[in-house]
Amino acid sequence: MQMQSFLTSYSEELSGGELAKWPQRLYMIPPRISSGSIDGVTAEIFRLNSELWKKGMSHYKAVSNQLGHSGRYRNLLDMNAYLGGFAAALVEDPVWVMNVVPVEAKINTLGVIYERGLIGTYQNWCEAMSTYPRTYDFIHAHSVFSLYKDRCEMEDILQRWTEF
Repeated sequence: MQMQSFLTSYSEELSGGELAKWPQRLYMIPPRISSGSIDGVTAEIFRLNSELWKKGMSHYKAVSNQLGHSGRYRNLLDMNAYLGGFAAALVEDPVWVMNVVPVEAKINTLGVIYERGLIGTYQNWCEAMSTYPRTYDFIHAHSVFSLYKDRCEMEDILQRWTEF
């Protein structure tokens, strides 16, 4: 089979509007949010989340001076990406971020991540991730453990990253 068979084109009708060109689309309100198709996520929530991660990244870089050094980290994993704000805050750094939307998340925001021009996937963190763990230099787990509080043990999630 040719690769084209597996590609899905972007649908303005499904998402709620046209995408801006890169890199503007990273900062603009994604069409799924502006059209109201993501329950509980408004343009204001998007703006606040983006601002939160800009400030948060400044704090992270101050606390971990290695995060701010070019070349120290290349491949990052955001275990609970939500709107992709963590990755967007790192766009000026020479890093690659895999944004993960947990399958147990209350709101499915993977489409928003794609509309921002970011890469992402779904994952159940009670299960093993189909990637070699050492390919990630930095793992960001904001709120992921509270999401899995009654589903699996935190130690089980952490164990998956230390077995190799």
